[in-house]
This record gives sequence, C-alpha cells and structure tokens, in this order.
Amino acid sequence: MRSTRPASAIGVLTAALIALTACGSGDQAASDTTTSAAATTTTTTSSKAMSDGVTTTGDVFGAACANLPKDTEGSLDGMVDDPVATAASNNPLLTKLVAAVEAAGLVDTLNKADAKYTVFAPYDPAFDALGADTLNAVLADKPKLTGILTYHVVPQRMDKEGILSSAGLPTVQGGTLKVEGSGDNVTVNGAKVLCGNIPTANATVFVIDKVMMPTS
Repeated sequence: MRSTRPASAIGVLTAALIALTACGSGDQAASDTTTSAAATTTTTTSSKAMSDGVTTTGDVFGAACANLPKDTEGSLDGMVDDPVATAASNNPLLTKLVAAVEAAGLVDTLNKADAKYTVFAPYDPAFDALGADTLNAVLADKPKLTGILTYHVVPQRMDKEGILSSAGLPTVQGGTLKVEGSGDNVTVNGAKVLCGNIPTANATVFVIDKVMMPTS
C-alpha cells in the first residue's frame, strides 16, 4: 500500500504534464493559424488596392517626375489629398491644361469626390506644340474643347499595370485609347508618359507629352 501512493502521484503528475504540453501545442497552433490568417488578409487587401488603381507617391515612374515641385501644393505630397482638377491647378507643369479645363467648365466634374478617374494630362509644351492659332481656336470652341479634354479621361481609376494590361481604354468622350510599352516606357496613342501613377484624391494621373485628338 505504501508503494502504491507514490506511483499514483507520479501517474497523476505525468498526466498533468502531458495535458499541459498538449495545451501549449494547441495554443501555438492557434497562434500560427491566426498569424497565417492575418497574412492572408493583408495580401488580399493589398491586391484589392492595386486592382482599384489607387497608387501612392512611392509608385510614380518616369524621368519627368523629378521636375515636379517640392514641398508645395503642386508636389506629389501636395496633390495626393486634392481632387484632380485642384491638384493640377497647383502644378506649374500643367497651367495650360488647367486653363483649358476651366474654359470648358469641367472643374466641378473632375473634382467630384465620388468619382474615379484615370487622367492623361498633357504638360504645357504639349499645348505649345499645337501652335497659337490652333490653340486659341480650340479654346474658343467649347464643344470641341470639351471633346478633346474628355478624350484624355477614363472613367475608371487605373495604375500603370492596369492600363498596360488593357486592350483599349474607353474614354469619357466615347473614343478609345491605345496603350503600348513595358516597364517605365509607356505610350498612350503615341504620346509618351513623362511621369505616371501620380495619386490624387479621386484620380490617378499620367503626365504626357502630346495633346491627343479624338478621331471623331
């Protein structure tokens, strides 16, 4: 009888240790499962953000990005919180585009908070290349001007990968844009993207070197 009690105690202690070890393994497994689930959620969220065409200031590409102003409302950090027409109005590379948008009465349309756009924005030398007579004639013809400007706007937010993977981009004007290239060498209807993936509050912007003319 005296030998039975210690043996029983040892048996109980052994069982307790086994149970405790099993519990610890279960906790570790649960922890691993939670970590794995969190990683899956993060990956899913990241993929969704990219599919929405929303970019960050770290996603911009193109040599002309270096020419954007620093530490002003027209800088990358300054434009990210403003709707696209307001963001463009603060950028010294886009003064003639802004003047055209104002002449066409499109500021409020482009600034809609609930809108999602991809905007191909010709920089100032692109308008100069049209010649003064042509530019003045276009600015004086509001229907024609509106058609040209809305030909540069896609009613969907897209990043570089999005536009490159599309066979054609339907525009607000009704025409279609053809995107070609790879890497950081991207063209839209032959216009070179100088600085792309620029984020604003409601649009992703690509600065281009030509004013694109709709065929109809």
